[in-house]
Amino acid sequence: MRRRSPAAVVCAGVILLAGCAGAAGEQTAADGRGQSPTHASSGVRGPDPDDRDDRDDRGDRRGLPPVVDHVRTRDRVVFLTYDDGAERDPRFVGLVRERRLPVSMFLTDSVVGPGYGHFARLRAVGASIQNHTLDHPALRGLPYAGQRAEICGQQHKLRSRFGIRPRLFRPPYGAYDTTTLRAAADCGIRAVVLWRASLNPDGTLTYTRGEPALRPGDVISVPSGESASLTLTERTRRLLGEIEGKGLRVGRLEDYL
Repeated sequence: MRRRSPAAVVCAGVILLAGCAGAAGEQTAADGRGQSPTHASSGVRGPDPDDRDDRDDRGDRRGLPPVVDHVRTRDRVVFLTYDDGAERDPRFVGLVRERRLPVSMFLTDSVVGPGYGHFARLRAVGASIQNHTLDHPALRGLPYAGQRAEICGQQHKLRSRFGIRPRLFRPPYGAYDTTTLRAAADCGIRAVVLWRASLNPDGTLTYTRGEPALRPGDVISVPSGESASLTLTERTRRLLGEIEGKGLRVGRLEDYL
């Protein structure tokens, strides 16, 4: 996820892979219950940047999708999510295949450009393909029609390219409002995915809230490394070492949402 927009928002509450900063605005959803005994989504962000409590959420009574950055689970898993599609390191395909990594790729059409073939290869070795809009705008505050065009438009692109209909969506810069959630729901999205940890270009992690350490259920964002000195494969290998050093493994986000 590119960081050059100031329109980042606070992520409060819950994959794989841009830190969130507080911003005023409408980001609401009602708490819910009824999750499975082994895992449940957790973490809708409210407008108050001081609200750091995890909250179970499955969307509100209007059928809006939950917003998650952490999954409440007994399993010792974290989730690797990758943004945009700007980096097309061919060795990364081999790493995903070799390690059987269930990574989630949130793609932006205007960033991927002619590179969809690379992501078809990633999908063939186990990666999932998800929605990150057509053109990577900060959605918060935009009219419903514009937000819907960005989200549904990328749904159509991904369906035409891969024959799939993604169920997960990541708003660019983490910026969203209730209109975003309405548009996402109308485009067939079932969960809006933020992140609790973000991988920096140097391979270190930055946390959006809470203890600065990985914990089971964390969603990790790996933004496009536009100024990274390490390749995507090198950064991922370093991250896997940290994950495994804490007795964790990479889970498939789609299985937990």
